[in-house]
Amino acid sequence: MNIKQLIPVLFFFLMLSGFSGNAQYLKLPKRPVNALSGSAFATAIRDASLSPAAREQRILAEVESGNVPVFYRNFLPVTDSLVIEDKLFLIKYFVAPDYLVVGSDSDYFYCPLTVSAAQRIADKLKCSLPTRKMSDRIYQSADVKLSPEPIPPSMQMITVPVFEEHNRLLHQQLERMGAKPGKLIAGNKKDVVLSNQIIARNGTPRVVIYGWHKPDGKAIQPLYNGHKYDWVDYSHGIRLIQNKVYLNGSQTTLKKILKSDKFHGLLSDEGVIDQSFLRILLNNKNKLLK
Repeated sequence: MNIKQLIPVLFFFLMLSGFSGNAQYLKLPKRPVNALSGSAFATAIRDASLSPAAREQRILAEVESGNVPVFYRNFLPVTDSLVIEDKLFLIKYFVAPDYLVVGSDSDYFYCPLTVSAAQRIADKLKCSLPTRKMSDRIYQSADVKLSPEPIPPSMQMITVPVFEEHNRLLHQQLERMGAKPGKLIAGNKKDVVLSNQIIARNGTPRVVIYGWHKPDGKAIQPLYNGHKYDWVDYSHGIRLIQNKVYLNGSQTTLKKILKSDKFHGLLSDEGVIDQSFLRILLNNKNKLLK
């Protein structure tokens, strides 16, 4: 039996052996008793006079204050494997059960963010954004696979009322499926991803999006960096991934794996991602959020 034939067997036994734990928890303050519900928060940021930058400041402030559901704090394991130099390597990382939301377990609002704001909250919470390969793997591993709910494109797609409409469509689909929050959910948004294409050829930062998988597993949105870094619309989802990962049971970091010549293939299908582009994003996010 060769190594490829052994992969399913070895993978199974490593899973049985308790491959470095089953859950991780997001470290945030307890949700305030007077915190806004998701629908009330959406109403609060609907004001047309509120700039996109001010809106994102409000979203970030709510998250940092702890106004996220209890279910969202429990990160779930996703595993993958790869044969490297005739040896099997397994990786385990922990992902948010859904895209970023504000509110309570019974009333939460999906919050699209620019890549700059998404990176800011990821840094704050010791997390990362996914890669294209991770987006595919998360979808494959999801307990609940939603069908995409596209809204016809228009300039209104960047406004809160359309965010709310998409939020309503997703909640209706979850209710029809009888899906309870806390399971790993995918298929409901495009991922804002880490990619070597975040910096365009002319040196300007971009938002890179990918995903919105259909029930057949194929992504509607190929890897795309056609928008500037400050673009965000209703279809964008922010999936947080904990920086701490396990490689064959030993703790390391997502950043180390992505920049490794040997191991990057476990998390990236674009080659090595050293994330040096984040310095440019950090500079731009500070300008955007002032």
